[in-house]
Order: sequence, then C-alpha cells, then structure tokens
Amino acid sequence: MQELKLGVAYHGNRLLSHVEADMKDIIAHNFNTVVHMFSHNDWDRSDNIMKEIFDITSGYGLDIWVDNWGLGGPPGDKSHFLCYHPEAHQIFSDGTMRPVSVCFNHKCYVDWTKEWIDKVYECGGRTIFWDEPTLSLEDTRFSCACPVCKKLFAERYGREMPVIPDADCYDFQEWSIVNYFREVTAYSNAKGMKNIVCVMLHKGIGISLDNLGALGKLETMDNIGCDPYWVGNSQLDGSYENIYRFVYESTRKNITVCEQCGKDHNVWVQGFGNPPGREEEMIYAAEAAYDAGARNILVWGYRGSEGNNYRARQPEIAWKTMGDAMGRILNKERDRIAAAARKAMGL
Repeated sequence: MQELKLGVAYHGNRLLSHVEADMKDIIAHNFNTVVHMFSHNDWDRSDNIMKEIFDITSGYGLDIWVDNWGLGGPPGDKSHFLCYHPEAHQIFSDGTMRPVSVCFNHKCYVDWTKEWIDKVYECGGRTIFWDEPTLSLEDTRFSCACPVCKKLFAERYGREMPVIPDADCYDFQEWSIVNYFREVTAYSNAKGMKNIVCVMLHKGIGISLDNLGALGKLETMDNIGCDPYWVGNSQLDGSYENIYRFVYESTRKNITVCEQCGKDHNVWVQGFGNPPGREEEMIYAAEAAYDAGARNILVWGYRGSEGNNYRARQPEIAWKTMGDAMGRILNKERDRIAAAARKAMGL
C-alpha cells in the first residue's frame, strides 16, 4: 500500500535557528515531506548549512526532496553557471540570446549537473526533484538554436534548423530535454538516488503534461508529475467547481500517463499568488487531486511563499488553509485504510 506523501516547498531560509521551529510547524500542518531548494548559491556558500538543514529535517522524520532550483535558469533563480560558461547560453532561433537560461545540450552543463548531484549526495540528499524543465517557444522563434543545437538538429533531421518553429523543432525540444535527463538521472540513479520530475501544463515549453510520457520512458526517472495551478486563469478564478474539475482532470491525466509508464506521480497545489479571500480554493484543489487518485500531493510553498514577491497575499491565512487541506486528505486516507481493514476482517 502506497504511503500518503504530503509535501511542501521550503524556500529561502538558511538560518538554522529558524529551521527546527519551521520543521515542527510543517509537521503541525499535517505535512510529512519537505522539498528543499539547493541552488548554485547554496552549493557555493551554504553546503555545510544545507547538510545541517537536511539532518534537522530528517531528524523529525520528514522525507526530503532536493530541488535543482535555478541551476539552468528559470523557473527558479537565474543561472550562475553562465558566468563560467557563457557559450552555453540558450539562443533563440532568430539569433538573440536567452540571457539567463542554459542549453540542455552543452556537455559542460551536463558535467556540471553531475557535480551538483555529487554535492547533494554529500549533504545527505537521496531524492532529487527536477523542477519544471523548459525551453522557450514563441510564435516566431524558439530555443535552443545555439551552434551545438543547430548541428544536432541537422544531424537528426537532415536539414538546417528553421527560424519559425515547425513540428521538427517541437520534437527537437522534447529530445533535448529527455536526452539531458537520460544522462543526469542515470548518474544519480547509479548513486542510489531517486529522480522525480514535475512539468508545467501548457504546451510549447519542450515537455508539458501533454508529452510527460517522454520523460516517463526513462528507466532512471522514478516519478513524473505536474502542477495544475489555477490562479490567473480567468476561466477558473472564483469557481470552486471549476477549480475542482480542472485539478481533478489534470491529475487523472497525469496518473494515467504514470500507469502507462509504470511510474509514481506527484501533483502540486498552488499555495502562492493566492488573492485575499480565495485561500479556500486550495482545499478544493487538494481534495480534487486526492479524489483523482493522487497520493503524492505537495504545495508550493511554505507559509504561502511569504518571502517572495509572488507570495499569497495573506500568508498566515494561506498557511492555515494549507494545513487544513492536508489534514482533510490525511483523515480521508485514514478512513479509507480503516474501511479496507474492516472489510478484510468481515466487520
């Protein structure tokens, strides 16, 4: 029987005097899993601190997922790696630079990612959360079209890469992301680490929920998921029924792909950017994910991501509502297990 994992992203704090209290707070809000960011800055300046944070987290019985936050650029921090390897910038097909994002096809980035994996392992991380890998696609241009990618494209498709994206360009974006993860997840897998990935819903970013199975086919990818965030979608805002349906259908689609690929899943609830008075929507989203079959349900992020500009506008209320949502799911799971036990005993 699969364990119910209820997780939250813990973003920003590196003060050990706060970490212990925060982990207790996370447990009190019915979570049992923490997703810790591990950025380039953490690697360079806080690796010993990160090890202590991991130790504190696991010491309270919480599972740890380690997020590759901003290593290759957004989503997440801007990539510091490009200061050392400016040749690895993503380039749009019209020749302009994508200034803060790294090309997945540059060997130096693959090698550097492996060094990051080594550091995560050294600090005690055993599960990597690969956060929303994306490429750019616009009406008139796409990425990546750097010299390395142009050469690979010509070898694969027998023609020069076009400026205006076509079907081969979409296919190449997917291949580029999958090829990167084929190598780096094989490396972490060989160290006994688990690999989890989450993708966005919308098309035109290389990998989305529509082609999530491309990553699910990798033997070294253990868990594939999505984040059906709803705030900002005018067709969903303000309607509990529409939000429930949206999250339920996205979760079912995700789990169906997981079942086809033989993978575990993860589904995220939006706990950032929530307008005042709309915090209750998180409860319906979490219920929808659970009802659709999700048993790895996570929220971004801790205390409504109050340390970021994109925070929930009322972080204290948002955080209480997150705890309520997780508590409802936890009790539903307890009821389900107890009912199954009674049935098995003929009670």
